[in-house]
Amino acid sequence: MDKKYLMGIDVGTQSAKVVIFDTDGNVICEGKQALRKLDIPAPQLAEHPDDDLWASLTSAFNRVMENFQALGGKSQNILAMGLCVIRCCRVLLKENGELAYPVINWMDKRLNKPYEYQEAYRGVKYVTTTSGYITHRLTGEFRDTCANYIGWWPMDNDTLDWSTDPAQWQSCNLTRDAVFDVVKPGEVLGTLTEAAARRLGLHAGIPVIATAHDKAVEALGAGTLEPGVALISLGTYIGAMVHGKENRQDAKNFWPFQASVPGRYLYECMGVRRGMWTVSWFRDQFGAAAQADAQRQDLSIEDLLNLEASQVPAGCEGLLTVHDWAPPSEAEFRKGAMIGFDGRHTRGHMYRSMLEGIAFTMKNHMDKMAEELGIPFKNLIISGGGANSDVFMQIFADIFGIPTRRNAMKGSAAVGCAINAGMAVGVFDDYAKATQKMVRMGEHFSPNAAHHQLYNQLNQRVYQRVNAQLDPLLQALSPLVD
Repeated sequence: MDKKYLMGIDVGTQSAKVVIFDTDGNVICEGKQALRKLDIPAPQLAEHPDDDLWASLTSAFNRVMENFQALGGKSQNILAMGLCVIRCCRVLLKENGELAYPVINWMDKRLNKPYEYQEAYRGVKYVTTTSGYITHRLTGEFRDTCANYIGWWPMDNDTLDWSTDPAQWQSCNLTRDAVFDVVKPGEVLGTLTEAAARRLGLHAGIPVIATAHDKAVEALGAGTLEPGVALISLGTYIGAMVHGKENRQDAKNFWPFQASVPGRYLYECMGVRRGMWTVSWFRDQFGAAAQADAQRQDLSIEDLLNLEASQVPAGCEGLLTVHDWAPPSEAEFRKGAMIGFDGRHTRGHMYRSMLEGIAFTMKNHMDKMAEELGIPFKNLIISGGGANSDVFMQIFADIFGIPTRRNAMKGSAAVGCAINAGMAVGVFDDYAKATQKMVRMGEHFSPNAAHHQLYNQLNQRVYQRVNAQLDPLLQALSPLVD
């Protein structure tokens, strides 16, 4: 009897990835394609060029299927595919489902407000999400997951369906005929059309399964279902989250979003905008000299920078990085900063300081969430490409002072997609059991007590006070340069 498979589709800000798993959770093969750089037509605007999300995903599909067929795999043995696409974007479609305007990325300041019609949006019939758009490209359906509507949308997170309150629709400048139908995570969005199947190298009729927004899918795929276990997702946006059982609408230090497990919720605190993007920016802008050194040592540039960072003392001998390369909506004047330079500091200090700045920022946000929930964090799971770095993993363990682990598959969104897909077609009958089967734990990192004590002092005495000191200067700077 032929083996059966599940497929996970994970489209983020920087790349599209498709992974094929067997039903025991083993990774069979994957295909990946980098997205093009965002168009930045003006400060704090960000658009995906042309039809880049679909084009990049098509390339990732073609690559995974080439690998799959080389291993003797047959597309008719793929039972279902779970779909996860970057959240908090806005997609404007014509009546036939084609783009009426480039996809507006989550870093664009237009996403801080409700949808507003502009002259450039002529021909718009539907306002939807990236997952709604890709669902349509795959299935031809005008349908989406209910769990990817974050921000200015008339979504009822208790009923997991569109709101019945006219005032909420009015506040979002939307009407019911302008949005897609929705289904819950783990339900069928539609089946792969003949046209899409031919283009992607697949078998028509494969069910396409709803998941949630990307961070919620990562949380499911990372195995963070137990109280006190938090996930830090290292992406272009770095988020931190725990699973919960109720829609905490009174929360002050976190947002209650729909989870990728239907009827459960994901509590997520403030994160770091352009988090890992900033690390990539540093590598690309200042890595020319490091590239030659890396080649001489037969290392990748990432491995060299991590090696140099590992040789820098905890605390970077006073060099601190403030991660406001993309400011929060409530303080658009903020900008990134590095402070504390002196003659000791090297490329390795700068790189490590950026990693420490991310961990400091996340700890300060997460501590407030833990206090409000009344559940201290006892373990961290780190997902995303940055989890490959031993030095970054140790920094998290030392700054938080708790055991920290990564999973065997760092990109846990693809695993979460496969879990939702497997639940939809009866491979699994319970989310907890499915998680135990699909999630493979990786290395653990224990905190260094001396480093934790030093980091606490740096955080409390300096890092937590930086914004209050810099804000007046940056408020004066912003109108002069923006």
